[in-house]
Amino acid sequence: MAENKFRSVFKDELNIYMEHRKSCGIKESGAITSLRKLDAFMAENCTEKSFTREHADKWKETMDGESPQGHYRRVNDSKSFFQFLFPQGYEVFLFDDVKNPPNLFVAHYYTDDEVERYFSAVDNYHSSHNRLHCIQLPVLFRILYCCGTRIGETLGIRKKDIDLESGIIRLTETKNRKERYVTMGGELLALARRFADRTFYQIADDEYVFRNKNGGGLKYDTIKHIHREILAMAGIPFVGNSHGPRIHDWRHTFAIRSFKHMSDNGTDMYVALPILSTYLGHGTIMATEHYLRLTLEMFPEIEEKMGKTAEKVFGGVVYEDN
Repeated sequence: MAENKFRSVFKDELNIYMEHRKSCGIKESGAITSLRKLDAFMAENCTEKSFTREHADKWKETMDGESPQGHYRRVNDSKSFFQFLFPQGYEVFLFDDVKNPPNLFVAHYYTDDEVERYFSAVDNYHSSHNRLHCIQLPVLFRILYCCGTRIGETLGIRKKDIDLESGIIRLTETKNRKERYVTMGGELLALARRFADRTFYQIADDEYVFRNKNGGGLKYDTIKHIHREILAMAGIPFVGNSHGPRIHDWRHTFAIRSFKHMSDNGTDMYVALPILSTYLGHGTIMATEHYLRLTLEMFPEIEEKMGKTAEKVFGGVVYEDN
């Protein structure tokens, strides 16, 4: 059993819990940070294997410098650990969830001019730390833009997941743990084939195609840093404070452009909604509806074209707030 270097009186139980999560197919990265904080808290406050109401009340307090989202993740991730212990007879207090804070991020839509400048910067980006960046970043960022994938899904692509004949990519490391497929257009496929010709002979079928200098998979923090550099190179201001532009905004842009394209080609939005929802891998249709609302806000002529369809989709209220 892999050890996570916990040190509290519950260190053995924390390791067993992490193994349990792994056996259920749940990724470690989502909760390990929260559980390490919990372990540090219990090492300081718990001398016996019990977690009382008093402990819970103190644990649920917001830490210094902690964001509402960080507070929500820390407390709710740790709640699952105690729910795991309780049926086994441990003396642990089961506390309530912390309310999910509102999402303050404002989606950024990349304009045609920004797209052109951004990818010009991507294609001219060079790094002394990783010589692969000049050939892998143009493919990686174009998959985000052209296929609407999440960054985690894209970094999780392995050699065996790419069919260079048909242009189909299988996504296995997805948010909802539901495998799905996306397709590459002609230009992107040609670029991917050139990338494969230069790199795929070096890696095994089950290895990641986007790699760091040591041959392991690229990490999100690395790409986030590169994204900021590319924005600067492209002359696109990074506003920050929930206004990006973020990497995830390429997915927003893909969804909005897809709705616009389908509308221009005469597709009824009532029909387009479930199609795009399935393609994007959303857990519910409501998540995709958000993108449709953004599309209607940007292109009000689509709303006029929708007519009565808008009432079916939104119950008569097409768009009220951001």
